[in-house]
Amino acid sequence: MSDGHKSRVTIALCTFNGAEHLEAQLASYLTQTHTAWDLWVSDDGSSDTTRTILEDFAKAHGHNRDIRILEGPQKGVAANFLSLLCHPEFPQAPCALSDQDDVWLPEKLALGLAEIQMARPCLYGAQSIPTNADLVPLGHSQPPNPMRSPPPSFANALVQNIVSGHTAMLNAPALALVRDAGVPQHIPYHDWWLYQLVTGAGGVVIVRPQKVLLYRQHSRNTMGANHGLGAGLRRALQLLGATYGAWLAANTAALRHIEQRLTPQAKRTLTALEQAPKQIFALQRLRTLRRYGNRRHSRLGTTALWISVLLGRC
Repeated sequence: MSDGHKSRVTIALCTFNGAEHLEAQLASYLTQTHTAWDLWVSDDGSSDTTRTILEDFAKAHGHNRDIRILEGPQKGVAANFLSLLCHPEFPQAPCALSDQDDVWLPEKLALGLAEIQMARPCLYGAQSIPTNADLVPLGHSQPPNPMRSPPPSFANALVQNIVSGHTAMLNAPALALVRDAGVPQHIPYHDWWLYQLVTGAGGVVIVRPQKVLLYRQHSRNTMGANHGLGAGLRRALQLLGATYGAWLAANTAALRHIEQRLTPQAKRTLTALEQAPKQIFALQRLRTLRRYGNRRHSRLGTTALWISVLLGRC
């Protein structure tokens, strides 16, 4: 099939001082079996040679595709990604989010596109192979176990993100939903917001077990890989700190701001979470979360969530 008859995909890449690993990521786009892609980049004020690398790539490979380099808002990673997706000229077509330091496997775009061909808003995510800085594999990420975990839902999205942003793809209706909602203030993670927004509006979220990229681990990762017992314990302990509760509050406030886009059930779930008292030994709040299905996708994570609620942390 010629490129002219393929679904065109926009790669949404956000950069900030990523020169050390950026060329490998850009090169991996060129290996994609789905070749009908364009590239939009939001650079958040890099002071290294990131811009030069991007401009050289655009000159070398922009003759048959749209490659644009924009100025980011310099308000953090979440604002950088969401402002790019909400840019008034960003193509209203399927899009794939990209970090600056991964390496995509050749089937990444093709696998995602096959999943999001539907009329409803759809957010897709897959798995990655964590590596060290030299791309030596360290393990692999795991999707939620369908035998033990509930399907993706707004109730789950309120307390956990299960869609890794660097694997994420949106179909055109989901992108339209994101653009309609705009760029929320103070949310902690853009991918978590996408999961909440799509499920809250009645869309479809798909998380597949296929490994679609090499996830390079280094000292500047925004969020490290979630694999192995150690990662699970770290994330469970994270729920017991004050930061997690602040994240929930920020997300809840952002969702309330766009409540007209939520389904009636999502509104009821959001309201119940807002109104349940947050205090030490908050049994009423715990009962509310249990009633509305606000659980995480592991027993350890859910147990840590209940403890955090009882301690008045979230």
